[in-house]
Amino acid sequence: MKILLTGATGYIGKRLLPILVAQGHQVICCVRDKNRFYIPEDFQQKVQVIEVDFLEKETLEAIPSDIDAAFYLIHSMSGSDTNYDELESISATNFIERINETEAQQILYLSGIVNDKSLSKHLASRKNVESILAKSKVELTTLRAGIIVGSGSASFEIIRDLVNKLPVMITPKWLNTKCQPIAINDVLEFLSKSLLNPVTYNESFDIGGPDILTYKEMLLSFAEAKKLKRYIFTIPIMTPKLSSYWLYFVTSTSYKLASALVSSMKVEVICNDHRINELLSVKPMTYKQALSRALIKVEEDKVASSWKDSLISGRFTRNISKHLKVPKKDCYIDRRKKEIENREYTIDRIWSIGGETGWYYGDWLWSLRGFIDKLFGGVGSRRGRTNKHDIHSGDALDFWRVLYANKQEGKLILYAEMKLPGEAWLEFKIIHNTLYQAATFKPKGILGKLYWYSVLPFHGFIFNGMLNKLIK
Repeated sequence: MKILLTGATGYIGKRLLPILVAQGHQVICCVRDKNRFYIPEDFQQKVQVIEVDFLEKETLEAIPSDIDAAFYLIHSMSGSDTNYDELESISATNFIERINETEAQQILYLSGIVNDKSLSKHLASRKNVESILAKSKVELTTLRAGIIVGSGSASFEIIRDLVNKLPVMITPKWLNTKCQPIAINDVLEFLSKSLLNPVTYNESFDIGGPDILTYKEMLLSFAEAKKLKRYIFTIPIMTPKLSSYWLYFVTSTSYKLASALVSSMKVEVICNDHRINELLSVKPMTYKQALSRALIKVEEDKVASSWKDSLISGRFTRNISKHLKVPKKDCYIDRRKKEIENREYTIDRIWSIGGETGWYYGDWLWSLRGFIDKLFGGVGSRRGRTNKHDIHSGDALDFWRVLYANKQEGKLILYAEMKLPGEAWLEFKIIHNTLYQAATFKPKGILGKLYWYSVLPFHGFIFNGMLNKLIK
């Protein structure tokens, strides 16, 4: 079968792709930018990649007419706080207009549980998208999930950050809100088993694990799994804005995502029924089992996808390809080079940079820069990286975004997502037996120029030390 996969660069899409390929399907992946989509070599015969922006109607003509089904995994929370619901509505409308012209038999949509009468803006938008998709002439299957627990999921990483960093937590009262978490493995099983399955046509299903827990209980269960003693006290005076800042400063989440999550966390997300479990013969795992699996994946450095690699985690809004060519005109450039002793060793060191490994030299200065960025509303350096030794175009790396990563070529280009009075790039490339490193800054106005000269004295200390550590 020929299956259309939208949101292919997202947390769910990246994990669903290998399952569809293993089932023998030909998969058409919709991405906004081919340069930030990595396809494993053994998938390439079964995967076709097309560039589609669902907000630009004309680009949807790239979708083939002979598809059999389509997964709709598009979300727009990375838009501004005031209009992401509008963007989701436009995307869904453009999508069904094109799908109606194809041979598709089914649309599969992953939404959120919307049983409460009073919905957050985030959940109300999900419900509205479902209503738009239902107007299509194609059969619709909607799966509504609550909190998704898995290595790399936003929920899991927020819980991990809070528990690891705070022995005592003074928390908002919404931590007493009940929810029904579900393991990422179960979400993927429900999605794959619903594909072209007539029993799911024109139906909406709530999917969740067997446990109904408060967010406080979820945090304490994580602490128990990690053998950590934690104390949590809830207070009623924390406003949604304060709660959002609390999540933003303590965890790796962006402020926009924190705001959307806080508004949703005040609403109970509990399944109304479990019909789909019997229909598809799925037995969801418990919350503790889901945590155990996620922790093992993190420990083994086998995180298949992470929310942080989505553009929602940073301030990058344009295609990576537009930044691949590092400018030289009107730019300040700090160039350095060192002869290398072992090419393979140096490349491995470069490919492991950032995250838990650090920057090899002056780590406290990198951490300080990340903290300052967080104070000014930037991404900070808490995002880290998804895998310890593997990076691809589009990945988040502390307060950088990976633009280009080619191990064979020995070239890595990073783009700064921190708050800056300008734009910044950091390049590493190996030519013959020499490692070249360049920090490029394109200033905006006088503030940008002042910024460059204020950090310039630290470059010699940081970059020289780092280059020495990379080659020896």
